[in-house]
Amino acid sequence: MPATKDPNGTWSSRFYITDHNGNKLRKRKRGFKTKKEALEYEREFLSKTNFQNSMNFESLCEIYFEDLQHRLKQNTFLTKEHIILKKILPFFKKMKVEDISPAIIRKWQGQILSTINPISQKKYSLTYIKTINNQLVAIFNYAVKFHNLKENPCHKAGSIGKKNADEMNIWTANEFNSFIVLLKHKPISYAGFNVLFWTGIRIGELLALTIKDVDFDKKSVTVNKSYQRIKGEDVITEPKTPKSKRVIEISDFLIEILKEYISKLYEPTLDTRLFSSTKFRFEHDIKLYSEKAGLHRIRIHDLRHSHASFLINNNVNILAVSQRLGHEKIETTLNIYSHLYRESHDYMMTILNKKD
Repeated sequence: MPATKDPNGTWSSRFYITDHNGNKLRKRKRGFKTKKEALEYEREFLSKTNFQNSMNFESLCEIYFEDLQHRLKQNTFLTKEHIILKKILPFFKKMKVEDISPAIIRKWQGQILSTINPISQKKYSLTYIKTINNQLVAIFNYAVKFHNLKENPCHKAGSIGKKNADEMNIWTANEFNSFIVLLKHKPISYAGFNVLFWTGIRIGELLALTIKDVDFDKKSVTVNKSYQRIKGEDVITEPKTPKSKRVIEISDFLIEILKEYISKLYEPTLDTRLFSSTKFRFEHDIKLYSEKAGLHRIRIHDLRHSHASFLINNNVNILAVSQRLGHEKIETTLNIYSHLYRESHDYMMTILNKKD
């Protein structure tokens, strides 16, 4: 149906669609400033409903989000959504899906590679660039698999970024000790950082721990959930993967730290969260106190890598490391830490050769 002008001077779009039962339904939307905008709304709505390649990229993203939001954990969905809305959609927004060629994608890739992060004043890391590019690939893969798009233009454009960083940013045990000694006056941070470094658990797993997850007799910590702060609310979810549910043995030293820490909590129950805080506290403290200790700054997640490095350098086998970290597959552990095994082996051979 043609667009019509309303008494208030704006335009309305009115047209019919056929639902999945074959029934005709009338659609109407008011408030367009021009007739062109009203007609464009009808065209785009029908293209999106029938998944025509003439729809614009923004409509494709809307369909993609609708499909994903019920299939992913909320925090995972919000992370993907943020990358797409901030790093991808502004460039492709009004382009027709059928017009997005490998050459156009390479132009976008060039912009991402040269973008300066306003916070760090540096270019994005190659691992983050890889993550951004993967989101665009995933959108077109979805269109190919479920909506008969002929091919994914990203495949011809090629990839950018790197899956793994060239160098792993870690602390040795001595470096960690020079850091943690400065935090003895902050019980939550002192106990929390010790758990992170000496168990290798993720920050979300740490923040979800309750008192009953610590078994003082068996000297272990049970990891079976994860904490997220989502839109101002505390959310406890399943851990990252099924293998993330695990029981981790801990040392007498860490047991004593946790006993003393829990003894200072106010009327705790077995279900009391050990660390009633958010990730922000730990991010703030690792930045501030690493500088005070004269150490190179690392991320919270790098404490997990530091733990793995400590195990590997103490000749713990790869299967045990993988199980302790809660990796779904041993290949994941090998992909991330194989270079540490090589370095450990090379160092050991150097020592043995000197003895000869």
